[in-house]
This record gives sequence, structure tokens and C-alpha cells, in this order.
Amino acid sequence: MGTTMATKFVAWEVPTLEALKGSKVYILREKLNNGGQMNREEKDWLTRNVNSNTYFKSAVPLQGWRFDFSDVLRTFIVCQYGHWTEYKATDKTGLRRYLYGRIDNIVELEK
Repeated sequence: MGTTMATKFVAWEVPTLEALKGSKVYILREKLNNGGQMNREEKDWLTRNVNSNTYFKSAVPLQGWRFDFSDVLRTFIVCQYGHWTEYKATDKTGLRRYLYGRIDNIVELEK
């Protein structure tokens, strides 16, 4: 198990990591740590939650814990309505399902 499950990112008291075992983000991180593959629903869920939180670009926050998914996320720039925006996503399909409106171009950036 090379990847840590989560790191605490707040200074105040939060529930223990054990208390979050039933959460979707914990289950997904545990599955990936054990070598599992994501299905389409999980890829779409992860893309949506990474891009809609205000705390992190490549992680999902839950009750003071930061669940990092930078190992499975890729960086894309998207041209929509004449301007370019950067997104993190599992794949182009997940990103297209997250975005609304006409997409002119999607380009994956190399690591």
C-alpha cells in the first residue's frame, strides 16, 4: 500500500479516519490502493467532486480529511465559448459528462 488513505488538513478536532470507512471517497481510495480499477460511475463521480470542491485541485475533502487522487487524475485544458480552462479528470468522457454546453476543444497536458 504505497499511497496514504488521507491526510488531515484542518487544525481543529475532526472524526477519526476509521469513522469515515463507509463513505464513498474512503471506499474508492481504498479500492485504488489495493490495485482495483474504477468503473464509469466512479470515474464520473471523482471528476465531478474534484472539480466542484473549493479546497483542492486533485483531492476530495471530507470532514477535515483530504483524500488525494493525483495518482489517477489527468490534466486537461478545455476551450469553451472562446476561453481556455484547466480541469482535472479521470478521462475525457468523465470531463465531458461534468461540463455543460458546447465544448470546442479538449487537450490533455503531459505530466
